[in-house]
Amino acid sequence: MVEVTTIQLPKEVVLELKEVKKYPRQSYAEIISEMISSFKQAKRTNQYDEFLHNVQQRKMKELWDNKEDEIWEKA
Repeated sequence: MVEVTTIQLPKEVVLELKEVKKYPRQSYAEIISEMISSFKQAKRTNQYDEFLHNVQQRKMKELWDNKEDEIWEKA
């Protein structure tokens, strides 16, 4: 059997949970699990985007911040 616990939530949080139900009998546990899953996915996606941004940033600095361009711009 699955262990269950009781948590206390402010009433406004419960009202917001009711608003996001996909169907009337959806449990709060299902809603919260979906939210956690979505949050984890967003976090992974954001980490990947940050990684790409850092790689691109270094490459752009390498391409644009070089002596050849500086000499050409001063000529």
